[in-house]
Amino acid sequence: MSLTTGSRVLALPEFDPPDPLPMVGPPLETPSSISGDIPPEILEGSVYGNPSTLYPYQEQGDYGRDLVDTPVMTVVLENDLLRAVFLPEWDGRLWELFDKVSGKHLLHSPDTIQLANLGLRNAWFAGGIEWNIGTRGHSPGTASPIHTAIIRTPEGQELLRLWEFDRLRQVVFQVDAWLPADSPVLFVAVRLRNPNDSAVPMYWWTNAAIPESERTRVLAPAESAFASAYEGGISRVPVTAAPPETDWTRPTNNARARDFFFDIPPEQRPWVVAADRQGDGLAMLSTKGLRGRKLFVWGRGAGGRRWQRWLTPSGGDYAEIQAGLAQTQFQHLEMPAGAEWSWVEAYGNGRLSPALAQSPDWQQAVTHAEERLARLADAAELDAAHRAVRSWADLPPDRILLSGNGWGALESARRSRSGQRWIDEAGTPFPRASITDEQSAWLDLLEGRTTSSPPPGTGGFVAGADWERLCAEGGDSAASCFHRATMRHAAGDREAAARLYRASLESGPSAGAERGLAVLGMSGSDPRGRAEAVEHYRRACLLDPANTALIVEAATAAIAQGAATAALEMLSLPGIGGGQRSGRLRLLKARALALAGDSAGAVTLLRRDIVVADLREGENAMAELWRRVIPNEPIPRHYEFSMTEDSR
Repeated sequence: MSLTTGSRVLALPEFDPPDPLPMVGPPLETPSSISGDIPPEILEGSVYGNPSTLYPYQEQGDYGRDLVDTPVMTVVLENDLLRAVFLPEWDGRLWELFDKVSGKHLLHSPDTIQLANLGLRNAWFAGGIEWNIGTRGHSPGTASPIHTAIIRTPEGQELLRLWEFDRLRQVVFQVDAWLPADSPVLFVAVRLRNPNDSAVPMYWWTNAAIPESERTRVLAPAESAFASAYEGGISRVPVTAAPPETDWTRPTNNARARDFFFDIPPEQRPWVVAADRQGDGLAMLSTKGLRGRKLFVWGRGAGGRRWQRWLTPSGGDYAEIQAGLAQTQFQHLEMPAGAEWSWVEAYGNGRLSPALAQSPDWQQAVTHAEERLARLADAAELDAAHRAVRSWADLPPDRILLSGNGWGALESARRSRSGQRWIDEAGTPFPRASITDEQSAWLDLLEGRTTSSPPPGTGGFVAGADWERLCAEGGDSAASCFHRATMRHAAGDREAAARLYRASLESGPSAGAERGLAVLGMSGSDPRGRAEAVEHYRRACLLDPANTALIVEAATAAIAQGAATAALEMLSLPGIGGGQRSGRLRLLKARALALAGDSAGAVTLLRRDIVVADLREGENAMAELWRRVIPNEPIPRHYEFSMTEDSR
């Protein structure tokens, strides 16, 4: 077995730093209503732990569609049977898993990283295996570097270690990957640590993009699944009665985008496997700590096909198979104070019999797959790997390959100064050297090198009683009031947030404070408050006309309120026509013109082939606008992004 570092050329977009706005509004991934034939644990878990905001994170939305060949750092684990390629600069994504025996790629591994708005913080890209933590959606760290190191065990095994501090749940996660000589599976161990004095809602899903062909079939040890089709809610669907032509376990049989969460009995060994025409495909095995298994399909409608090409311009269709802590992604589990959770996953080629994998007798196919996967890596082998990796979990890095963000180091310093519980950093260090300009002003405040909080709109944001107290000790300056306002806003204390935003404005004009009041107003139920919110947005844009993220947010809110004139004013400010968000701005202008009654102006813009780089998953705004202002012409295929219907 070898573990080597190097680089690979991938086509990447230009990708700018996070937007300066704190994420104090409601998440785009909102809880869905669940009812029907659903187990109580799913119902209960679906209403527990849903975050009201993603604060203190900031959105990563400033990217384009033009790609440039760029060297990307890689870490490669390889033996005579498998080659696994990881991308530390992109959250440690397992980008490639190549089976040398069959000569096949077990993962969808394009030669592009094409960003799109499918992540919790916006930027996300398709391909490989990712590890999602925090809450429903693609992880906050998706498009960021992660702490990366090589570990050497006393037994001589080399491991790749990835770790980070999740700011939403304030927990530390760790991923160890290793590939023993002659092993047909790559082992991955995950450890979650909650250093807090209270329980936290926990979410984890391992998401694998797999090549999709006409004969691809996905198997798991269940007789039914909980299906979701993006309108909200889930329903139970059987897997035993469907004929081959309508069998939803074959991704290409599905007409639209759907999630299928297999209802695997808790006493059953959890697994999921994909099989192509020859019976080859990715198997995802684990110890019992990772119970859930899922199939996601884009569907064969116009929107699903469009999304496939949008996310992978170089070609190749894919589906996803996933593994999670809970049965569905609607749930959070309660992780007790001070708790540590861990499990082992294994990925390899299931090598199923082609005839049995495609059998119309579901139970026959599942029984065969279970027998083959037991030979690939049985439960005893995974349990032994879990025992071994627990003894390696705190081994110090032999060599640091890459530093992630500095928020873990700042959190370590904060807890040390306040005497709060923290993790043992021996195996997962958060060095002071990882602190950058985003955190340095906060570290200065923490350690007494300054007596006032950082100015609004610079660096990052923080949350917690310690930071609120330190900001308050700096007096009632505009910066102090603004940062305390954002913390109160994120905590759900609307009255205190509004008071502090206004206190900040008393010291002088502030785009950040005006925007904060606007977000508060838009999230309320009072029509007058929503109308006032548009005015706050207008003032914020006038104060910061170069902030395209602010312009987009403000104009979107104004259009939602029917305030076409205000939206057009915001979109006409000088200096906002170019840049990576130019397509989004043109779409908003077309929508505002249509709202104002200028259909001809909207048509003119639509006919110029608007390209919106940050289209949201499920967003079909261009097709909807086309249908409204050009009803007698078919919607152009490049405007079709519906995930729920073929709207052509």
